[in-house]
Amino acid sequence: MNNDIQKAAERVAKLRAQADKLSAPLDDALAQLEKAERAEEDRRAHRAENYDTRVAATYKDRLQEMTESAHAARERFFEALSGEPWFAAYVEYRSARHKREYILSEARAAQRNLGQVCTVPDQRWTDNRFADDLLEHLEKKAYESADKFGEEMRTARRDFISAE
Repeated sequence: MNNDIQKAAERVAKLRAQADKLSAPLDDALAQLEKAERAEEDRRAHRAENYDTRVAATYKDRLQEMTESAHAARERFFEALSGEPWFAAYVEYRSARHKREYILSEARAAQRNLGQVCTVPDQRWTDNRFADDLLEHLEKKAYESADKFGEEMRTARRDFISAE
């Protein structure tokens, strides 16, 4: 065998031995990393299962509390709303429109009772956009609040699962 070939072959063997010697710790480290990643995945899966089990077991109670809270908030809303001057003015305005119908109905009945031809005009109702606009704005704000709550729930789940 040629001397150059033999030297090159010896050098390759020596480098291969060094590579094997150095690759063993790397292989061990890679195996440890993979084991740790699997353990973390298992831990997170277990925590996710615990969280989901707790949510499934308690949602009815939480939903009942939220419903009761909503009813109480609705009552507080109507109490607060009734004390607002703009609301009182709007109630007065809408009430006048309904009172107008009573006047017209009474006049129609009087003409019928007297045997007269009914000349009382029909009530003219116009769209009540104020209430629609108010409800539309209210729903927008309610959804924004609910979306924040939903994000808080998703964050709580992520935080719980990720906790050490």
